[in-house]
Amino acid sequence: MFENLSDRLERSFKILKGEGQITEINVAETMKDVRRALLDADVNYKVAKAFTNKVKEKALGMNVLTAVKPGQLMVKLVHDELAELMGGEDAPLVLKSHPAVILMSGLQGSGKTTFSGKLANLLKTKQGKKPLLVACDVYRPAAIDQLKVVGEQIGVPVYSEPENKNVNEIADHAIQEAKTKGNDVVIIDTAGRLAVDEQMMDEISSLKNHVNPDETLFVVDSMTGQDAVNTAKEFNDRLDFDGVVLTKLDGDTRGGAALSIRTVVTKPIKFIGTGEKMEAIDVFHPARMADRILGMGDVVSLVERAQEQFDEAEARKLQKKIQKNKFDFNDFLGQIEQIKKMGNMKELASMIPGVGKAIRDVDIDGEANNAFKSIEAVIRSMTPQERSHPEILNSSRRKRIAKGSGTDIQQVGRLIKQFDQTRKMMKMLTGNKMASMMARMKGMPGFGAKA
Repeated sequence: MFENLSDRLERSFKILKGEGQITEINVAETMKDVRRALLDADVNYKVAKAFTNKVKEKALGMNVLTAVKPGQLMVKLVHDELAELMGGEDAPLVLKSHPAVILMSGLQGSGKTTFSGKLANLLKTKQGKKPLLVACDVYRPAAIDQLKVVGEQIGVPVYSEPENKNVNEIADHAIQEAKTKGNDVVIIDTAGRLAVDEQMMDEISSLKNHVNPDETLFVVDSMTGQDAVNTAKEFNDRLDFDGVVLTKLDGDTRGGAALSIRTVVTKPIKFIGTGEKMEAIDVFHPARMADRILGMGDVVSLVERAQEQFDEAEARKLQKKIQKNKFDFNDFLGQIEQIKKMGNMKELASMIPGVGKAIRDVDIDGEANNAFKSIEAVIRSMTPQERSHPEILNSSRRKRIAKGSGTDIQQVGRLIKQFDQTRKMMKMLTGNKMASMMARMKGMPGFGAKA
């Protein structure tokens, strides 16, 4: 995401590289290039112009510290202004009612139904909620079936009335069902059209007034660029929604919708969709997104992703096994599963500062998936005893495993060797050695000590 914009901004900042000080001339030249970069990213012209004018005004009005190079200052100013352009502060969901009601809106094909499932999954797995999905798209063929498939995928119930075309009634009955069954969040998936029309707007406006939702979210395909912004404005004029959801952001290398929509509709971006899987949903953080646009990575989000998959009780059990040298292939397989749950490998790698550009043309996901498949095939071709006791893997067993996994004996041998090395290294890092390492880290700036 934002690859083209990131490249263009990097080239723009090179204008100031090597300059001894900021002047009106070099700032104007840089901002002219930044404006072109924003327009190429399909950012609204008025938004791009206002953005560069603000940055220029701040740059020329500052007393620049001698320790700060002009190029570094400009990156800082652009970063802060980008974050402000996208909303400045995070905008979490506000769910006060019991049950809380979330109303989804948007055009057909924007990803409303899939996102409803992703949101339900996020609320269930990360906030301990008991969501109920409600099928209020009564026009699109198979819309109810699609929502049911999504619900089954994530283990969330779906309320529907296939013969009823009155969405207000369906919503009423669903909310009553939620109260009866103990569901604390009701997510209503509504009908979309291929274009904004009066009938669609009347129906969803009536539904909103009827159920008085805690949150009304507008879901939009970010790849439609300025069309997304224009559609958002039309919906907001009628619905006065609470926040925006940008889907398919992983396929949008320009990012104009994300940069324009907050200014045009004055409503925050609350979530982004970053892939097909039900876990591919992120809370939108303006400052972190500005980091990523400027190639600074997003270490905070990376750590959060890792923490989501971290089970403290399991980690303690694992540490005890490692200390006793009992870490086996079952544990190894479990660690691979946790890594895979963290999401798209290329996206994760791009969160590390400086890595995003370096891996842009590398098929990390393809290579990682192939590597994981090969490792998993080998481990799953072992007997339960072999997985628990890797030391019994002699030559004849390795031949059988290679044949069963569709690999060769050299690949099996390499995996076992790498596993042994990993096990030794993990044992070294437990106990007193780990404690002393953590103590040394705490003495470093950024790890608990005062810099």
